Amino acid sequence: MARKKLKFVLGWHMHQPHYREGENGSYHLPWVYLHALKDYTDMAAHFENEPAMRAVVNFAPTLLEQLDDYAQQIDALINKQQPCADELINLVAGSSAIPDDIGARRKIISDCQRCHAPQLIEPYPAFAALISKLGEDASKPTDELIAQLDKQYFVDLLVWYHIAWLGESLKSHPTAKALMTKQTDFNSSDQTALITLMYEAINGIIPRYKKLADSGQVELSMTPYAHPIVPLLNDFENMQCAQPEAPRPSESHYPDGNARNHWHMREGLDTYRHYFDATPTGVWLSEGGISDDALDVLTEYNIKWTASGQGVWGNTCHRSDMDKEIIYNKKALFSPFKLNDLDINVFFRDDGLSDFIGFEYSHWDAQQAANDFVKHLENIHGFLGENVDEHVISVVLDGENAWEYYPHNGSHFLSKLYEKLANHPLIEATTFADVCSDETIKPISVNQLCAGSWVYGSFSTWIGQDDKNRAWDYLVAAKRAFDEVVATNTLSKDILKQTERQLAICEGSDWFWWFGDYNSSDSVRDFDLLFRTQLKRLYTLLGKASPDYLNQPISVGGGDAENSGTMQRGVN
Repeated sequence: MARKKLKFVLGWHMHQPHYREGENGSYHLPWVYLHALKDYTDMAAHFENEPAMRAVVNFAPTLLEQLDDYAQQIDALINKQQPCADELINLVAGSSAIPDDIGARRKIISDCQRCHAPQLIEPYPAFAALISKLGEDASKPTDELIAQLDKQYFVDLLVWYHIAWLGESLKSHPTAKALMTKQTDFNSSDQTALITLMYEAINGIIPRYKKLADSGQVELSMTPYAHPIVPLLNDFENMQCAQPEAPRPSESHYPDGNARNHWHMREGLDTYRHYFDATPTGVWLSEGGISDDALDVLTEYNIKWTASGQGVWGNTCHRSDMDKEIIYNKKALFSPFKLNDLDINVFFRDDGLSDFIGFEYSHWDAQQAANDFVKHLENIHGFLGENVDEHVISVVLDGENAWEYYPHNGSHFLSKLYEKLANHPLIEATTFADVCSDETIKPISVNQLCAGSWVYGSFSTWIGQDDKNRAWDYLVAAKRAFDEVVATNTLSKDILKQTERQLAICEGSDWFWWFGDYNSSDSVRDFDLLFRTQLKRLYTLLGKASPDYLNQPISVGGGDAENSGTMQRGVN
């Protein structure tokens, strides 16, 4: 008799905050299109190359909109010579001339070093040679040196930076091969070829994932529209269970937060349906942030599953006085939970396995890493024994930021891992939706959750520290201004729609993620400035003057966070 299989769900979370100033301003940071070229393309290619591998891919609606916007703008740049709202694209395309101004040149030099050099600069001798011309401290070349560089230097630097950000699946394209072979002295024809390749790649991302979903290979899910922390918008007291001693914002609550969460859900669902012509079965609440009242919101939209981290699972188990043995041996981690009579399954990821992919395996040989991961699953299979088919292992993590630290963008590791999982006799790679409909899976009932996120099981990454709390106070003040103006019924329908969306952008989780002393000063400065810029734009739409405090930084950073702070482990 064939041995029962262990159900395994791998979930990739894809999201970027809204980097554009409002809905029609300039892009302040290029991460949407750079990750599109390097990560969203490669991640789709891995599934296309291994059709038997099944998984879940989660998209934030604001990411989908920005991908679409970039594709449209680059198309207009190529065919109508209309400048893009991202100046870095204009420069690499040759639409904007290389400037003579030292400050503007210094910005190009800085922008073209925004990457993990050991994997995105050093493997390319021609790119590394360009950086070496900047002196011993390439991040701070002298004005005199910058002035001496000719314009060809900057063209080559821009082209190589974008070559480095091409995923492995794009580097095999004839255009990419030709550029890499040429190495230097790129001309306008080369720039046109590169920007055309970039357009084709970005424009194809959403259709590729839709095709994967339509075939049943990949389950697509979403977060609420602008990636807000739903439990915190609902009630700041949702931080109490996991952070009882942490200081609160000066304001006691976020005004009408539950209504805002419903807005994010409605807009998120509309956006998802627009791009994928379907309705998601599951919602990955932003940052895996769950609470009793957050599940109430999801069930109103007939959502059948959500997920969080092992820390939330452990805190919930202890709060529910669950049998200590199944907590200690983690057997209860491998079952979905159901809260009271709500018709929604809550899955909890294995933090250790998730962090192996996110942080550890980048330092390993690709084959050994894939073997090690699968060996852990085999060990769990053996531990669960005859009841193995009643359980599910969940691994959920960032689907875009880890690969910058892997050789070859993680391509070798993922291809070997997918091959092993897709053909394993004891492991069934599946989706959360399919697990929800599997009658052999028996959810564990609990009467209350310990609210928290996938980072440390708490909301400490977003609230409970001076800088983060100050940002919440600023957001609350902006929301009160919004409520006052909306109550007057003086905004036109169009302006009201713009203002609601601008408020949503300000409610996103990423701003609070970066505040604090553990992230680098450069990253904190970028996100601090953009958050305050977005708040100012909200006040402008409301016809109000911005508070003076928005002219001062909220946080300055100064730390050296792992993986540049873009990811955090599930446990300290």
